[in-house]
Amino acid sequence: MVNPMRGEVSVTIDQVPHVLRLNLGALIELETALGAENLMDLVARFEPARFTSRDILAVLLAGLRGGGWQGDAQDLSTAVIEGGPIGAAQAAARLLVLSFGTAMAE
Repeated sequence: MVNPMRGEVSVTIDQVPHVLRLNLGALIELETALGAENLMDLVARFEPARFTSRDILAVLLAGLRGGGWQGDAQDLSTAVIEGGPIGAAQAAARLLVLSFGTAMAE
């Protein structure tokens, strides 16, 4: 069961539900994967809605790792995500809003 108050989001991958959470380690991984110099750069990357499928994959992967998943980018890129690309983008967006809602609204 996910807890939105903790910034958690659920996503179903290969018919198995998983918890996404951006803890500190996941944020470090996400900054590195996307070449962001700091958290505000990371948030700004998603504000204009000009993100790529690579960005979505990076957010999902970091969130999955923050939730305890042990897979890697290759595992995720070949997995079936419930809702397809739109479902993946929606899960990534929910995760970002729960994690950075105030910063993204400014």
